[in-house]
Amino acid sequence: MDAERSSLCNFVVNFLMEENYLLTAFELLHELIDDGRDAQTIRLKEFFSDPSRFPPDQISRYNSIRVADPQSLLEEKEALSEKLAISEYELRLAQEDIARLKAEGQKKSDCSIDKLKELEADEFGDNRPEITRKKKDFSFTDIGPLKNNERRDLNCAVKEYLLLAGYRLTAMTFYEEVTDQNLDVWQDGPACVPDALRYYYYQYLSSTSEAAEEKIAMLQENESLKKEIERLSKEKDALLKSKEIFEEQISAFNKSTESLQKDLRDREKQVVQSLKQSLEHQRRNLNDCRAEITSLKMHIEGSRAGQNVSASGSDAVQSQSVDNVEKQKNALPVEVEKPTIEKDGGLISESSISNEKGHTQTEDGLVKEEIKNIVPDLREVAEDASSVSYKSLDNTLEKEVSNHMLTPSNGNYSPSDLESIMKLDSGIGRSKSENAIVDAASEETGLGTIQILADALPNIVPYVLINHREELLPLMMCAIERHPDSNTRDSLTHTLFNLIKRPDEQQRRIIMDACVSLSRNVGEMRTETELLPQCWEQINHTYEERRLLVAQSCGELAEYVRPEIRDSLILSIIQQLIEDSATVVREAAAHNLALLLPLFLNTDKYFKVEEMMFQLICDPSGLVVETTLKELLPAVIKWGNRLDHILRVLLSHTLSSAQHCPPLSGVEGSLESHLRVLGERERWNIDVLLRMLMELLPAVHQKAMETCPFSSLSKSDESAVSVSLLETYAEGRSEWPMFEWMHVDCFANLLQLACMLAQKEDHLRNRITKFLLAVSERFGSSYLTHIELPVFLVAVGDDAADLQFLPSAIHPRIKGLKPRTAVANRLATLCILPLLLAGVLGAPSKREELTIYLRQLLVESKTKENQSAKHNNEVLDAVRFLCTFEEHHNMIFGILWEMVVDATAELKINAAKLLKTIVPYIDAKVASANVLPALITLGSDQNLNVKYASIDAFGSVAQHFKVDMIVDKILVQMDAFLEDGSHEAIIAVIRALLVAIPHTTERLRDYLLSKIFQLSASPSSSTDVTRRRERANAFCEAIRALDATDLSQTSVREYLIPAIQNLLKDPDALDPAHKEALEITLKERSGGTLEAFSKAMGAHLGIASSVTSLFGEGGLLGKKEANEASTVTPSSPTLQGPDSPKAVPAATEDNRFRRIMRGNFTEMLRSKPKNPDETPP
Repeated sequence: MDAERSSLCNFVVNFLMEENYLLTAFELLHELIDDGRDAQTIRLKEFFSDPSRFPPDQISRYNSIRVADPQSLLEEKEALSEKLAISEYELRLAQEDIARLKAEGQKKSDCSIDKLKELEADEFGDNRPEITRKKKDFSFTDIGPLKNNERRDLNCAVKEYLLLAGYRLTAMTFYEEVTDQNLDVWQDGPACVPDALRYYYYQYLSSTSEAAEEKIAMLQENESLKKEIERLSKEKDALLKSKEIFEEQISAFNKSTESLQKDLRDREKQVVQSLKQSLEHQRRNLNDCRAEITSLKMHIEGSRAGQNVSASGSDAVQSQSVDNVEKQKNALPVEVEKPTIEKDGGLISESSISNEKGHTQTEDGLVKEEIKNIVPDLREVAEDASSVSYKSLDNTLEKEVSNHMLTPSNGNYSPSDLESIMKLDSGIGRSKSENAIVDAASEETGLGTIQILADALPNIVPYVLINHREELLPLMMCAIERHPDSNTRDSLTHTLFNLIKRPDEQQRRIIMDACVSLSRNVGEMRTETELLPQCWEQINHTYEERRLLVAQSCGELAEYVRPEIRDSLILSIIQQLIEDSATVVREAAAHNLALLLPLFLNTDKYFKVEEMMFQLICDPSGLVVETTLKELLPAVIKWGNRLDHILRVLLSHTLSSAQHCPPLSGVEGSLESHLRVLGERERWNIDVLLRMLMELLPAVHQKAMETCPFSSLSKSDESAVSVSLLETYAEGRSEWPMFEWMHVDCFANLLQLACMLAQKEDHLRNRITKFLLAVSERFGSSYLTHIELPVFLVAVGDDAADLQFLPSAIHPRIKGLKPRTAVANRLATLCILPLLLAGVLGAPSKREELTIYLRQLLVESKTKENQSAKHNNEVLDAVRFLCTFEEHHNMIFGILWEMVVDATAELKINAAKLLKTIVPYIDAKVASANVLPALITLGSDQNLNVKYASIDAFGSVAQHFKVDMIVDKILVQMDAFLEDGSHEAIIAVIRALLVAIPHTTERLRDYLLSKIFQLSASPSSSTDVTRRRERANAFCEAIRALDATDLSQTSVREYLIPAIQNLLKDPDALDPAHKEALEITLKERSGGTLEAFSKAMGAHLGIASSVTSLFGEGGLLGKKEANEASTVTPSSPTLQGPDSPKAVPAATEDNRFRRIMRGNFTEMLRSKPKNPDETPP
């Protein structure tokens, strides 16, 4: 629903902008902002914040001025009151009609919905082919300009949408702005339906070309699907029979499985019981062994104490003890291994007896360790005993020792003996098991430390300064990596990404480096299940810094996840990020998409990635476009290796951006009907797409050279195309698609685009020119001479183009570029000739040919019949575009001097026009050295048409330069023109200087004002009323323009007021509008003391001279508050003239903007004057 609402709102915005309903659009902007729908206000904000359309100084003056007087407001109020009464009556009638129409509309909508469902359900209906053919025949690009009935229906639909959406202020503004239609009455017709805009939207969605193609494909598969259904029905019957058999087998298998599971459970119980019994028996045996070992240790201690025993007795003791110990040692493994064998032979799982097994193995190891320690002790005792030489040993002592050694449970021991045995027992086996015990203890201690750290970190983080929180990252990473509980790890990971509220670039870098290190350590699965979900929770966060973390993670963490996650989930996240409202987020998405592409194992997602790339290319932010061109575009080409497809889509987008714009004129067959009025977004899209084409040029050239099918391309000259190679190519024996794409497809599409660009689109034309110059530089002068130049000569209608180096197979396509009609010839001269001059012949290697061609075009064209007359303005505009390139100025001035000194008046007039057009692109030095001398020469010509043409050029110079030397020369020449005294010269001088008034110096304004005063003081001797009116209108326009500037009090008193009085003496020659404006100006400029003081202060402070329009006697509030002002006491200190510093500001207001509007020279403010030190771009 939100998407539908947004689409309808965007449609209304586009309609209001295209139909120039600016007040309604402005009101809609404020209501959308109040409604919180910022996503739909982006284009409106950009439009109304453009200083080129709405200068801030003008807006501030608009806000401070009211143009309506109280009387007119009162009359409007009475009219509105009457209209309100009528509207209330109509409202009651409309409410009754609405109730009735709602019921009918509900019934119709229910019926239409049911029909749509039936239509979608009837997949194999008979009417589908007919609908498909209609969709196929419908062309979305051939609907033509908006017709009157269509505009009326759309106006009513937009009005209805604004009311339903709650934008009542916008609806009221729309009522006022649409003056040629009664929006309350919607004539019955097929377009008159309830909630019309939504129905139009649904109808559009169901009639798109993609939907039509999809339905056609469905119909083509219809027959095959029917056959497939028949086959599947047969298979279904066979499968049903097989299903029954399988179900019987499954039931039998389930029964057998249940019986087997029961047997396994019984057997498992038996095995567990037997294992428990064996383990208990093993424990008892181990306890007996330990007791015997203890007794042996006691006897050993006794043996060490009795070293006075004879050697023979010691030998007997040694041999007898060692034998007994060896027997016990050999018996132990058998007893220990028995339960293990039984366990291994059982069917119970390993997990069910893991505890018993571990315990058994531990005890087994301890027993063996004790035995191994006992045997060396016995041998040591034997060696000690053998060293003692006792020759007499009683047999009784030998038997006693032997009995003690062989009887483990014999004897009662003293407390000292037991203590020594315990000490000895505590040290047995420590040498080999000590490391394992220490490791286990340290591991347990480490887990405890991690647990303490994980519990403490969430409480520590809030109390650490934000700028120092990154120092906690090592602790967090350690806890996340080693903690055993997944919930705790998730909590710590969440804390990691929310560590800093709005992390800057350096802090984001630190956090992301920590995430990369963590991913490297924990592996793919934990990165996917723990790290990425926490990161992607930030994708809809309020702060753009958090969303930037998501963009960075997509590129940097992708290396540590599975490949199937990269081209599915991560790619979808990036696709969502490129729709983000923040520029930096979209720029980061483009950067990280470039990093992600090399990690894709295949190109299955190529077309999705390409679509995302073109969406980023056409982004309204220059930063995003720059990143996409420099990083993402090369990555896509390298990864996808589909340069040809990118080029096709690029040219298609470029042309469609221009074709979707409305024509300059609705008159079919005219020149203007081929030109398009580009919107700001379309102009931007075309510009960035042309930049993209420029970026792709090296790749195109490289691929063209790599795919060259001819062996004549030498290794040393791979960068340029040679003549021999072009000769081989012209034979047409081998195909060279990438090379042909440039001059067959690319040039043709660029020419088609150029023919849709209006004269003011110099920026886009300049882009195309730079691309053509880059092509000639990249492919070489041979390609420029034999391929590029002939194509453009054909396109401008030149029959002298030589196509011998092009294969005959493509000759028809090249010749198809030639204009066939008179309008096409004019269009080619207007749009393609500038590209030929600046982009093809403007190459450094073609400067001489450019001079020859331009001389033929301007000077020698007089020999061709009607050539100059038919295309003179278009040719001059093409030369004007060439003047935007400074390197061609010297050549152009050389040809202009030839035209100036030529005897033909037409060439001199054209020279004056060219001098006028070249002025904005030169500096003051060039103007003094070249332009002014040429204009002075033309101004002294005997032909009046030449002289008057030079006067306009002088006005252009005065408009762009304020240098005193240039102004002096202009004034001298203007005096010479006025001395002629002719009516035409006077009108030409006044109108030429009128254009320069807003930008020129005060000296030239005073000069013009003094001349108007002198000329108006001497009335015209002509009896022709038309000439008198033309003269008076020129004077009035100049006076109104001068009144809007800062004139000195002397100029106002000596020239302005007398000139106005002189003009008012001849009321028959004045236009009523001019007469009213002059009377208002005269009243303001010759006001009372307060006004005079305000003007003097304004002139001193450098502000507008008249500031009393609002509160003065003739101001807007003067009439309304006249009676109230009379009640104020004259002695009030706040209104006593100059002595009170607050008197003037409190009672005056700047009305300079009103005079500017009365002066009617807003167009003159659009051009910017040149400073003396400025140079052309």
